[in-house]
Amino acid sequence: MVRMDAAALNAFLASDFPQVANDYRVEAVDEAGLICRMIAGPQHLRPGGTVSGPSMFGLVDLAVYLLILSRIGPVGLAVTTNASIDFMRKPRAGRDLLVETRLLKLGRSLAVADGLVRAEGDEAILARASMTYSIPPRDR
Repeated sequence: MVRMDAAALNAFLASDFPQVANDYRVEAVDEAGLICRMIAGPQHLRPGGTVSGPSMFGLVDLAVYLLILSRIGPVGLAVTTNASIDFMRKPRAGRDLLVETRLLKLGRSLAVADGLVRAEGDEAILARASMTYSIPPRDR
């Protein structure tokens, strides 16, 4: 069940993570998963005119975090406990990146999700990632 829609997640980003809110936007969220956009700018580039690996990693990490929050509500202290990413192609500068995430397991204390990163308008997968998040205990 989706508890936070795209508008609520974007508002959460703006209020709790203003340092990244201008670079990222939730495009869609539903029962299948979440799509997040990274508005690629010069701050995301590495020499050679390509989007950096850390920028792609950050996109997936943030998107998985927001996917989990879409299900459990605004729990600011959920944290990454494991991450793996495979970089498959170099993204070109000047194109936003989109990650499509899906939740594989949502338990009381752990959530597991994966994501596929693509450049806007291109079906080629740039990176594939798997993430595990720790969910803090809920007040009883």
